[in-house]
Amino acid sequence: MPHGSTAPAAPGDPGTGSGHGARLTVDLGAITENWRRLRAQAPGGACAAVVKADAYGCGLAAVASALWRAGCRTVFVAHLAEAETARLVLPEAAIYVLNGLEPGSAGTYAERNLRPVLGSSEELSEWAAFGRGALPAALHVDTGMNRLGLSVPDALALAGDPRIAAAGIDLVMSHLVSAELPGEAVNARQIADFARVRAAFPGIPASLANSSGVFLGAGAHHDLLRPGYALFGGNPTPGGPNPMRPVVRLEAAILQVRDVAAGDRVGYNGRWTAPGPRRLATLSLGYADGYPRAASGRGHALVGGVPCPMLGLVSMDLIVLDVTEAPAAKRGDAAVLIGDALDLDTVGRTAGTIGYEILTGLGSRYVRTYTGG
Repeated sequence: MPHGSTAPAAPGDPGTGSGHGARLTVDLGAITENWRRLRAQAPGGACAAVVKADAYGCGLAAVASALWRAGCRTVFVAHLAEAETARLVLPEAAIYVLNGLEPGSAGTYAERNLRPVLGSSEELSEWAAFGRGALPAALHVDTGMNRLGLSVPDALALAGDPRIAAAGIDLVMSHLVSAELPGEAVNARQIADFARVRAAFPGIPASLANSSGVFLGAGAHHDLLRPGYALFGGNPTPGGPNPMRPVVRLEAAILQVRDVAAGDRVGYNGRWTAPGPRRLATLSLGYADGYPRAASGRGHALVGGVPCPMLGLVSMDLIVLDVTEAPAAKRGDAAVLIGDALDLDTVGRTAGTIGYEILTGLGSRYVRTYTGG
């Protein structure tokens, strides 16, 4: 298993004596339960898993293996290199590569039995000429994102084109722009446009719904759901209760506790000045571990369940907390940076970003513990 130990974490033990003072715990059982919950939203269809970016920072090998055991048979990654790694773990899965077919890469796809997501006429022609119908691929239609994919008119014009069969197209897909905002008009427009495209390719399965799209109703479901973030505990229905189980927990050890007087300053450039006598704790964690520097002066950690503000600048390897309101805090205690009341989306908002960035930025230096697998 990659990224460290698979043994369960001891309660309150953030990794002391293990080479790094912070521990990241990934609950594989929660990931597979989240996959089942999402699959249940569309009983007549199948549910894939997006495991790009090292399974959103949680570890591709561990996550993909757990999902396969749970019954997931199709995964999506972003890059060919990710797909090659996934193939080592999942010898029988259908593995699609979202970022498409790079010129001259068809041989690698064929050798590894991987499926490119073709998003242009050029890619379609190259794959069709190489595979001659023997190698499967997906067709990506752009219904509004304006990143990758064929336009809706160009996709409709391909109906009956012999290249579709020659390219082995076994999935037609698109990507929603604002699925997390169900009231946005663009959702209805994309759903309608994609329905037209899907009708132009009868007999070929279709996929539109990402994590939030799963909750837009049957019109977005089609044959294959394609969740990513929600699998890892992110809220696919912002503004409402999170229907997903939390997956990651990040804890860091308190290295030192000290008292400071009024006027004492903390960290680089003395960005914080004590307004009076305060008690501070220094954590073994910093931006080199993926905790965002943008959380400086804004973020919190939980010490004994008490929210304790971060002071000054988050540095490369250390963070300072004000633990005055948690007087029992002592050297060796664990502070929670993700977990309990600090869910991914809360941490992301506090740092001025999104939970996706927090997840995918999780560093490789932590002691990583997998549970529930």
